[in-house]
Amino acid sequence: MPEKIEIKLTKEEDELCTLLDQCTRHMKETEGIETSCRIAGGWVRDKLLGSQCNDIDIALENMMGVPFAERFVEYCRTVKDLAVKNVAKIESNPDQSKHLETARTTILGIELDFVNLRSEEYAEDSRIPTQVTFGTPLQDALRRDITINALFYNVHSREVEDHTGKGLDDLRNGIVRTPLPPRETFMDDPLRVLRCVRFASRFGFSLVPELQEAAKDPTIQDALRVKISRERVGEEVDKMMGGRNPLLAIDLMNRLSLYLSVFYIPEGLGIKLSGSPATPLQGLKAAILLHALSDPTSSATTLSGLPLPSLPAVHPLLLSEFSTPNNPSRRLYLAAALTPYGDLTYTQTKGKVRPAVEAVIRECLKLGAQHHYLDGIPALFSAAETVRRGLADYEAGNVDKPERAWIGVLLREKNVHNSVTGSMWATSLLFSLVQELTALWANDANTVDVEAASRRIAAYNRFASRIEELRLPDAVDAKPILDGREVVKVLGAASPGPWTGQVLARVVEWQLEHPDGTKEECEAWLRSEQAAGNITTSVGKRTKDGEADAKIKKTKR
Repeated sequence: MPEKIEIKLTKEEDELCTLLDQCTRHMKETEGIETSCRIAGGWVRDKLLGSQCNDIDIALENMMGVPFAERFVEYCRTVKDLAVKNVAKIESNPDQSKHLETARTTILGIELDFVNLRSEEYAEDSRIPTQVTFGTPLQDALRRDITINALFYNVHSREVEDHTGKGLDDLRNGIVRTPLPPRETFMDDPLRVLRCVRFASRFGFSLVPELQEAAKDPTIQDALRVKISRERVGEEVDKMMGGRNPLLAIDLMNRLSLYLSVFYIPEGLGIKLSGSPATPLQGLKAAILLHALSDPTSSATTLSGLPLPSLPAVHPLLLSEFSTPNNPSRRLYLAAALTPYGDLTYTQTKGKVRPAVEAVIRECLKLGAQHHYLDGIPALFSAAETVRRGLADYEAGNVDKPERAWIGVLLREKNVHNSVTGSMWATSLLFSLVQELTALWANDANTVDVEAASRRIAAYNRFASRIEELRLPDAVDAKPILDGREVVKVLGAASPGPWTGQVLARVVEWQLEHPDGTKEECEAWLRSEQAAGNITTSVGKRTKDGEADAKIKKTKR
């Protein structure tokens, strides 16, 4: 945090403030309309913390956003000859926290939202205000979630306004506090509990004791389950997982006993799990271990009193995806948090058995395929079991084909490596290791069994080293050296059929076994296998037993 807390405007921000001030004067002179403009919320907080923010919310006194924005755009175009986007009207949408219509435009490369200062009243059973009226700056500040988000920047006086009297001090001291008594703030809108957790984890700030006590209140936690749409809960969780410190967010949810209110499958959906989830502490332990492995330079003891264990470094290959544009961090931390549901399933109405984590992500958090949550996290848990069994077989020498082919086939398993679901073999190995280490952390222990954990890390490191020595990383995504059309031609088949996919899988195995092999050599091998009766191109009816046998054969190592 900067030593001196002050707003330093960019050239464009300075020009914007001047334009807003001049526009309000122009409106008073030409129409007799009096209003004032304040920049509100996140922009003020971030600028005071020394961060740049390109989205600005303008809070208007005694005037709605759309009529002011229309006058502002007209003023900029006709009086100042500036290019400004047309005003877009965003209708109120209480379910998405838009309680009043908002006007939006862009000028000087800055996106602006205009809305009036307001005061709100709430009913007991809803987070949607029953009455929204024009408010004073103080009333508007008091209705906000936390004091550091209740600061204004007056564009006319060019001063920061702290109407709660606590926002600036809390920003200096790293404190998250509600403007009003926390129980009142949370009962008005229980989602604010999660917003407090998110901002505390984002900035590394502390929650004041009275806020923590209110967050633990069963009445507040029940309201969080009942009054808040699951979409809004999921949006906050997504932001936490993508924030600066997802471990702290998971830690805070555990410390405040929020886990079962956040990861809560609504009743009435007919979803019956195969058992009860493990203790929420398992999710925190998995997150701690993920953090210890992926960011070993970070310190600390969690707020829940569990220290970060000192573990051997993992092989760099296991962390290789963290430096790519597809960084899996947010998906991995959410998956870690869902570890209590990892071994559970539920049965759909048509009788299909599905992983419980899928139901939690889809129904509890209403998260879809963004960041590969809904498709990628169930795959991580499935891959963890595939890798665990495979590595156990490998260590025991239960390998039924040449080593390079055997490991390559394991890494190419659809749940282990599949770009469609964002699954990458290196990340799957890392998550499998996290799950194994979590199982080594006894319920009553303060930390994981470091000796046993070190042995498992060594095993994964040896496996990763062997993958590297065998030049397998580039082979995982390699396409078959022969495509389906070419296979049909080489084998003299009348047409492709169910057999084609099975033969292509064997082609891939041949490639893995012969990394320098040519297409001609592969064709010759295919013909010899056909002549030996090991490959058939006959099209027979596929039976359920046959499909089951094929699956069993595929999973055998």
